[in-house]
Amino acid sequence: MVDSIWTEKYRPQTFDDVKGQKDIIEKVDAFVKQNNLPHLMFAGPAGVGKSTLALVVAKTLFGDSWHQNFLELNASDERGIDVVRVKVKDFARTRAIGDVPFKIIFLDECDALTKDAQQALRRTMENFTKTTRFILSCNFSSKIIDPIQSRCAVFRFKNLEKEDMISLIDHVAKEEGIKVDDKAKDALFEVSGGDCRRLENIMQSCAAVSKNIDESLIFSVASVAKPAEIKTMLEVAIKGDFIKARSLLLDVMLKYGLSGLDVIKQIQAQIWDLDLDGRQKVALVDKCGEIEFRLVEGSDEFIQLEALLANFVLK
Repeated sequence: MVDSIWTEKYRPQTFDDVKGQKDIIEKVDAFVKQNNLPHLMFAGPAGVGKSTLALVVAKTLFGDSWHQNFLELNASDERGIDVVRVKVKDFARTRAIGDVPFKIIFLDECDALTKDAQQALRRTMENFTKTTRFILSCNFSSKIIDPIQSRCAVFRFKNLEKEDMISLIDHVAKEEGIKVDDKAKDALFEVSGGDCRRLENIMQSCAAVSKNIDESLIFSVASVAKPAEIKTMLEVAIKGDFIKARSLLLDVMLKYGLSGLDVIKQIQAQIWDLDLDGRQKVALVDKCGEIEFRLVEGSDEFIQLEALLANFVLK
């Protein structure tokens, strides 16, 4: 997801500004206060502060000269072995400017690096330890080879908690002069799923439409169906009215412009709130997984979603 203007505007500048990830921040801050740093690996979902924390580390360590001592590369753009052999090595072999005895190379989305590039990176991390520290960021640490993982202190990030997201919503709303009611805050948290970047993008889009942000506006802008609408559709199917449930499904998809995969995810989340016994819920979740696989493989969306609704009717 492309960073919005608000994402850059509200990017934290110090450790105290970073929301959530308290345990990780305390450990990394302790390294920085000692003016020392091991190689770091930040693993976790998108939009939870991995890149932001790397920038905060650089700004805290180097102050105004952080640009000269910090190299940021996005491995999803430049993922071949030449990136490691040329750009990384050229930056790593020179000494840092200032009192800190090392530079920092930040490799974002490094799980996109090819295996050959990762092998070259492993040797580079060994050879330039005296002058350079690496911060690697990835969504899936399992895609990083074991020799690199063993050279890093690995920190696993998680989605932000609701209280942290609400705190951010309140801060942004105050700074931008917009009003967000309590239901809208709950909707923002539900739609963003703990992704701070997605939250700010949605808020910015909503604010362009109206300064008074409500629940309906959020679901409309985010192209997400209201949970109550999905639940109503499923309850109608459970009662045995397949035709009406099918009609509600089509209405929801057309109203919000949803794809089949979007609908599957929302249906799966609502199953647990239905008035069914545990075994029936598990069976329906299992069916959701099967239908999602078929959609990913290229099956017709409407046929597969109707087949899923049929399972709710038959349950």
